[in-house]
Amino acid sequence: MSSHIPEINRLTTNDIDTPYAWQRLLISLAMSTVGGVGMWSVVVAIPTVQAEFGVGRADASLAYTFTMIGFGLSAIFMGRLADRFGIALPLIIGTITLCVGFVAAGFATSITLFTLAQGMAIGVGSSPTFGPLLADISHWFQRKRGVAIGIFASGNYLAGTLWPPVVQHFIAVAGWRKTYFGIAIVCFVTMLPLAWWLRRRAPITAHAAPNATVADRNDMPLGFSPNTLQILLIVAGLSCCVAMSMPQVHIVAYCGDLGYGVARGAQMLSLMLACGIVSRVSFGFISDRLGGLRTLLLGSTLQAFALLMFVPFNGLVSLYLLSAMFGLFQGGIVPAYAVVVREYFSPAQAATRVSTVITATLFGMALGGWMSGKIFDLSGSYRAAFVNGVAWNVLNMLIAMWLLRRSQRGFNTG
Repeated sequence: MSSHIPEINRLTTNDIDTPYAWQRLLISLAMSTVGGVGMWSVVVAIPTVQAEFGVGRADASLAYTFTMIGFGLSAIFMGRLADRFGIALPLIIGTITLCVGFVAAGFATSITLFTLAQGMAIGVGSSPTFGPLLADISHWFQRKRGVAIGIFASGNYLAGTLWPPVVQHFIAVAGWRKTYFGIAIVCFVTMLPLAWWLRRRAPITAHAAPNATVADRNDMPLGFSPNTLQILLIVAGLSCCVAMSMPQVHIVAYCGDLGYGVARGAQMLSLMLACGIVSRVSFGFISDRLGGLRTLLLGSTLQAFALLMFVPFNGLVSLYLLSAMFGLFQGGIVPAYAVVVREYFSPAQAATRVSTVITATLFGMALGGWMSGKIFDLSGSYRAAFVNGVAWNVLNMLIAMWLLRRSQRGFNTG
C-alpha cells in the first residue's frame, strides 16, 4: 500500500492536456456545482429569514455579506494549503465545515446567529471549491487553459442555476430551516467522495503563457512589482463585483418589491446564471485567443452596458431579458482574472494569487450586496443602487484599459 501512494502523486508535465486532465475537470466542475450552494442558498432565503426575524433589508443582506467575507478570507488560506499539500486537503476541510455551517444556521434563533453561521462556516466551507480548485485546474492545461478555466468557473453559475429554484421550492414546502438541514446532508454524501478522487497532486510547470515570459511573471510583470500588480488586480476585482452584485444579490427581493413575487425573481436569477455558464465557456475561448487583459476589458464593458439597462426598464418581460443579457455579458469577467494571474505570475504561487484576486471579487460581491440593500433602505428604490453599480464598473474598466495599454507598449521588465 505504501509503495502505491507515491505513484498517485508522481505526476509530470506529460499529464497536461490529457484525457485524465479533462476527466479531472469534470469532477472539479461537479465539486464546484455542489459546493456553490453555500453562496446561493442565502440569496433565496433572505426574504424568508428577514420576515421571520423581523429585520430590515440591509440587516438581512448582511448574511450574504458575511458569507462572502468568510468565503474570501478563507480562500487565501485554502489556496496556501493547496499550493503546499494539494487540493484534496482543503476540499475535505471545507466540506466538513460547510455541512456544520448549514446545520448551525438551521438552528439559529436570531439574525445575528444566522449571519455568523453563514460567514464563519458556510462561507469558509465553500471557499476551496472555487479559487483554490480553479488554480488547481489551471495546472492541468496549457493549450486550452482559458477554455478549461471557463468550463470550471461555470460551476459556480451552474450552482446558481440549479440551486435557487430547488432551495425556493423546499423553503416554500418545508421551511428554510429543514431546507438547510437537507442541504447539509446532500453536501456531505457527495462532496467527500469527490474530494478524495481529486487527491492527486497537480503538475506544477514553468511553461509560460503566450503573453508573458517566465522572467516577466516572476520579476516585473507589466513593469510593476508582482505585489503591485496583485494590488491593481485586487482593486479591479473588487470594483467589478460591487457592480455585479446588484442584480445577482437583489433580483429576488427586487421582483418581490415590484409585485412580481420572489418565485419570479428566483427564476430570473437562475436564468441569469444559466446564461453566465454560456458566457464563461465562451469567454474561455476568447481568453485563449485574446489573452486575459483584453477579455477582462471586453467583459467589463459589456457588463456596464447591461447594468445600465436595468435603470430605465423594470417590466416583467424586460427583467427576464435583462437578466439573460446580464448573465451573457458578465460571466467571463472573474475567470479572466485567473487567466491574467497565470500569464504574469509564477505557477508555484498560482493557488494563493488566484485565490487572493478571487477574494477581492467576493469582497466586492459582499460590499455591493450590503451597499445595495442600504441604498434601498435609504431611498426606497433600487434605481440608485443600479447607478452606483455602474460607477464602480467604470473604475474596473479604467484599470483594465491601463494594464492593457502597458502590455501593448511593452512594459515587460520595468
